[in-house]
Amino acid sequence: MCGIFCLLSLSPSQFEWDKTVHEHLKRRGPDLSQDLTVRGSNLSCWCLFSAHVLHMRGRLTPQPLQDDTGNVLLWNGEIFGGVPVPPEENDTAVVSGRLSSCSSSSEILSVLSSLRGPWGFVYYQKAGDYLWFGRDVLGRRSLLWRFEDNALTLTSVAARGSGPAQAAWREVPASGVYRVDLKAATEAGSVTLEVYPWAAAGSDPVLSFSQTLLESVPSGCRAVMNQSGLMLPSPLCPLNTSVPESVNEKETHACVKDLQQLLASKEQTDEVNRLIDVLSEAVRRRVQSLPFRGRDGSPPSEDHASIAVLFSGGIDSMILAALADRHIPAHQPIDLLNVAFKLQVAKKQKESAKKPGKHKNKPTDRQADGRGPFDVPDRITGRAGLKELQDLSPERRWNFVEINVTKEELQKIRQERICHLVHPLETVLDDSIGCAVWFAARGAGLLTEDQRDFTSAAKVILTGIGADEQLAGYSRHRVRFNTSGHEGLIQELAMELARIPARNLGRDDRVIGDHGKEARFPFLDEDVVSFLNSLPVWEKADLSLPRGVGEKLLLRRAARRLGLGQSAVLPKRAMQFGSRIAKMEEHRERASDKCTRLLNE
Repeated sequence: MCGIFCLLSLSPSQFEWDKTVHEHLKRRGPDLSQDLTVRGSNLSCWCLFSAHVLHMRGRLTPQPLQDDTGNVLLWNGEIFGGVPVPPEENDTAVVSGRLSSCSSSSEILSVLSSLRGPWGFVYYQKAGDYLWFGRDVLGRRSLLWRFEDNALTLTSVAARGSGPAQAAWREVPASGVYRVDLKAATEAGSVTLEVYPWAAAGSDPVLSFSQTLLESVPSGCRAVMNQSGLMLPSPLCPLNTSVPESVNEKETHACVKDLQQLLASKEQTDEVNRLIDVLSEAVRRRVQSLPFRGRDGSPPSEDHASIAVLFSGGIDSMILAALADRHIPAHQPIDLLNVAFKLQVAKKQKESAKKPGKHKNKPTDRQADGRGPFDVPDRITGRAGLKELQDLSPERRWNFVEINVTKEELQKIRQERICHLVHPLETVLDDSIGCAVWFAARGAGLLTEDQRDFTSAAKVILTGIGADEQLAGYSRHRVRFNTSGHEGLIQELAMELARIPARNLGRDDRVIGDHGKEARFPFLDEDVVSFLNSLPVWEKADLSLPRGVGEKLLLRRAARRLGLGQSAVLPKRAMQFGSRIAKMEEHRERASDKCTRLLNE
């Protein structure tokens, strides 16, 4: 994982770094930084490439990586399949070698479409004077763009500005990859983006191009379909859109009172076993592709975890932890990162605490029910989940990290760092989740077992994003099912997966990467997504059943098969509510409202 930056200038003007952007890029890649300037065939056109490397596998490979023929690669990704990467090799060098052997656009597209794993890239192809860039089909790595002062800028992370510049940055849509003809751009004095869209089975790439991309093209640029009509084959199986012929057989399940018994009674073992197998393999790839050496050149310490999990004790994080336990040696710890925002004491309680003789034996920062100020819902379920994992794998050292955040620290870090990382997103929901994920990924808190200060050293963080979007985990899915049946639910799930790059993944990559750590998304592994897409919707969820069972039903059955207990029937609780960040500042606002707290004043 890296911080990558490219400036394509159509004039000989000088470039000056935005200090904030440069600092963010360096934090993403603390192991090596360097710049490279390349002139196009017309001397008035030039590119500045800047890369900041987080070393994750094989030999430390400097970027920008320039080959013997003058091609230049900026690579922010991980290859988990499709192209072999020997353990001692670095995937940046492997991708560079593959692209260097390409002599045509179709060959470059063939290389990119064969890669399995998250990526964002920029590639200067000297033969032809072309600049290629883009993101993987699911958009699991951030890439932003803007056009200003006769220059196109591409970067992993930007900075929130003021005035007109504040709205200039946009996320590069994960609709395909893009090519700029530098010769044509110099002659025209403007940038034309040739689009090579992902060709998802059953979809119209031209329609996708017109709807998704045109709204995001930077002002001053224009986007056109490539003249050859070339497309990238999608690595994802198309979504199964079949609906059941009759729903009567499903209704009998709703009367079962014992939800645990219900989960155990639904055998259909093939689907459950296949889900466990494909998800376990996705986790294995992500917990075993790790650096051989630390930043100081020494082997990684066995006293420190290499893998951490964003952990609420809910079903998604519990399954990731249980599967990671399968593939990480038992003597190595796993860090469970659990974030809580300080509960605000109710006004009446504050007043009663001031009265003499009242609550003499109760700390003033405890709630009326006796709980501590950080005993938020996710802390409570997290501790219960820890106990389940300890029972499941008693030999493992599970580091449950209590990450406690006060209102004062939240406001300070939001203005210093998080407002820039979340940008260009700007809603209340982006603020809440962005802040919660940033503090969780930092991993600084207290160990539950002895309440000593602890900071996670894990460079890889597993997150459960993607489970709800594919398995009907949100309350809006139940609403859609109740109003429009299975057909409406299928449409909702298709929309969820299509918009997850813009709604979640770029933001989470920027926020987690700010700590020099890498986010990995097992539920969004291509094989996992394809398997879930292949199943009819009623095998993934049964929303005629109560909350805590019907949504993500297939995953709950898998959890039971893995030996998990109460966590298998916990209802979905969004991170902003479970961590209580949504309650911290007591604003009456909707999740989709523009968040004034993100303004960098």
